[in-house]
Amino acid sequence: MAISTFDLFTLGIGPSSSHTVGPMRAARRFVDGLSADGQMESVVRVEVDLFGSLALTGRGHGTDRAVLIGLLGEEPETVDPTTMAERVATIEREKRIELLGVHWIDFDPAKHLLFQKRRSLPYHPNGMRFYAYDSEGTAVRERTFYSIGGGFVVNEDTASEDKIVADNTKLPHRFTSGAELLAICKEQNLAIWQVMMANELVWRDEDEVRQGLLKIAEAMRHCVQEGCRNDGILPGGLEVKRRAPRLYRDLTERPEDSLRDSLAILDWVSLFAIAVNEENAAGGRVVTAPTNGAAGILPAILEYYRRFIHGANDDGIVRFLLTASAIGILFKEKASISGAEVGCQGEVGVACSMAAGGLAELLGGSVSQVENAAEIGMEHNLGLTCDPVNGLVQIPCIERNAMGAVKAINAARLAIRGDGGHKVSLDKVIRTMRETGADMKKKYKETSRGGLALNVIEC
Repeated sequence: MAISTFDLFTLGIGPSSSHTVGPMRAARRFVDGLSADGQMESVVRVEVDLFGSLALTGRGHGTDRAVLIGLLGEEPETVDPTTMAERVATIEREKRIELLGVHWIDFDPAKHLLFQKRRSLPYHPNGMRFYAYDSEGTAVRERTFYSIGGGFVVNEDTASEDKIVADNTKLPHRFTSGAELLAICKEQNLAIWQVMMANELVWRDEDEVRQGLLKIAEAMRHCVQEGCRNDGILPGGLEVKRRAPRLYRDLTERPEDSLRDSLAILDWVSLFAIAVNEENAAGGRVVTAPTNGAAGILPAILEYYRRFIHGANDDGIVRFLLTASAIGILFKEKASISGAEVGCQGEVGVACSMAAGGLAELLGGSVSQVENAAEIGMEHNLGLTCDPVNGLVQIPCIERNAMGAVKAINAARLAIRGDGGHKVSLDKVIRTMRETGADMKKKYKETSRGGLALNVIEC
């Protein structure tokens, strides 16, 4: 399947790409199908069942709210996150909903949107099933969807065939492994970002690609700025206080500290990542990179590039995002970017790998050094569990992004100091990540039934 950079980096809303963005898209797809097949007017009742991880952590991740907004006909890229809570409250109070904005039916979320916590569907932990009934109680439409990470959604047919997106576009440089990507670069004398740019030109012209990537980068930067500005307590009941505004004030009010502390730059990097993930935890607008739970790492590295690397410019931003997306696509196709499937190694680990490879490109690394940086970034995230406390994307997720961003810088610098040769290839670490995720107990994969999620609450 052909995956574009713009499939991997999309605008969405927090707190989760797999639990919020994906279910919203699935709900929208379901009501679109009712409309397209002329079934909408006959519908008097809709029911939704959430399974597996969506059921276990769906409330904390906002899955129920996302489904309701999707049934209204909204998309993650365009919905206003500031009005979502009010719109959901109206549905819950009035117990009715306007499907696709054109057809009213009675709908009580407490009765018609159910969390099936003891059941899972066969192809992925993030399963959901939608039903529409007519006045005689006959099911006029039933569809099953899986949210497989990063906001990607597949139906039951494509899930069983292990497909990602139904796009058979022929690419000039098709690669399915790191080895194939490196071979293309060597044979064609291209950098990784140039391979990706050539592939992107199948869908859009070069100026459109460039402007689209700069728009993504600007959305990332805006999220950093909003996170540094917005103060208060994060929603959900854990009473987690936002830290980014205070960190920002401390760093800007005492700039002389950086003259005495050679590692002060890392405080800025941590700030950038925390700012984004606090926005995500608050349900704000973020860029899936490649997921919402790991959305702070790439923006943090981009801000590090802009502020602390001499000669930073728009060309570098484009190169960074294209390089990072090539790495992300390999993980998406050969393993997973879903915390519910492989743990947080598939989210923070993949984002760290992508950021490390992208930064190595910006630091003047060779193709082999870029691949080495990406490998290091994942190798030292292997086995990372997904154990969100109370099912909220807050503890340990926010700090984990800060650690992932710092680790990405270290991985890139280690690779640049080497000659590109290394014993463990990117392909081997991707395969190891997939196998580790398969062996990991379910309680450590976005179920909030193990790890910190259990021990913090018990304490």
